[in-house]
Amino acid sequence: MKATVFLGGGRITSALVRGLRLAKYADPLLVYDRHPEKLRQLRKRYGVTVEPDLAQAVRQAELLIIAVRPGSVGDLLEGISNLDRPLCAVSLAAGVPLAELRARLGPPVRWARAMPSPVGRSRRGLTALVFDRSLPPPAQRKVRNLFCQIGQVVEIPESQFDAFTVTYSASHGYHAVATLARAAERLGLPRKIALTAATHALADGILAWREDDIPLDRLLDEAATPGGISSTVIESMNRAGYRRAVQQGLAAGVSRARSKRR
Repeated sequence: MKATVFLGGGRITSALVRGLRLAKYADPLLVYDRHPEKLRQLRKRYGVTVEPDLAQAVRQAELLIIAVRPGSVGDLLEGISNLDRPLCAVSLAAGVPLAELRARLGPPVRWARAMPSPVGRSRRGLTALVFDRSLPPPAQRKVRNLFCQIGQVVEIPESQFDAFTVTYSASHGYHAVATLARAAERLGLPRKIALTAATHALADGILAWREDDIPLDRLLDEAATPGGISSTVIESMNRAGYRRAVQQGLAAGVSRARSKRR
């Protein structure tokens, strides 16, 4: 039986494999990496098959997941450029468009791009997908099913991929929790209580919004009564440049993603 093969045994592969194991994903999982220690750890933690030989790994693939950094994609694809059978490949590399992937590894390989969140390790992930026009519908369903195992999936045009990449990252939430908790500590809260309060403000509130399907504007009105403490906090943050800082941060991320294509 052919396997879902990950080329690259780093953090994103580890997170996705863990989520797929929790989901009891039926297909065999195989991981290739140049570093034996990464393979040992993945086999020990998740019971995946590991393969230190690139050609052998690709030979066993029904679905090939390119899970290396953008700067390493070219060398990796050069190492598997002699494929002689139809194969669906999915690139997780930010900033590397379908046109470049097709140019580097032509037919019979058909491509998709995916931008999955490491939060998929707990099956609460979010993945954006874009399919090359040449990818057959059965292969699209196969890719979609893989990422549906670990969370929500959205399909977007490739022109929107950079904007999605800089927006969806859980790093925004972690950064916000850390920043809010540090500010609370400076006001006198113990660190543990500060983190608990900050986590509730962000994670629990947002989870309640998603589950209750209440319009966001209504929740803002409910939580920040005009003239009250919460509205004072929000207004002060906005005056200090909060909205502008977020916009500038996302714009810088998009610029960075696009610079990888030059």
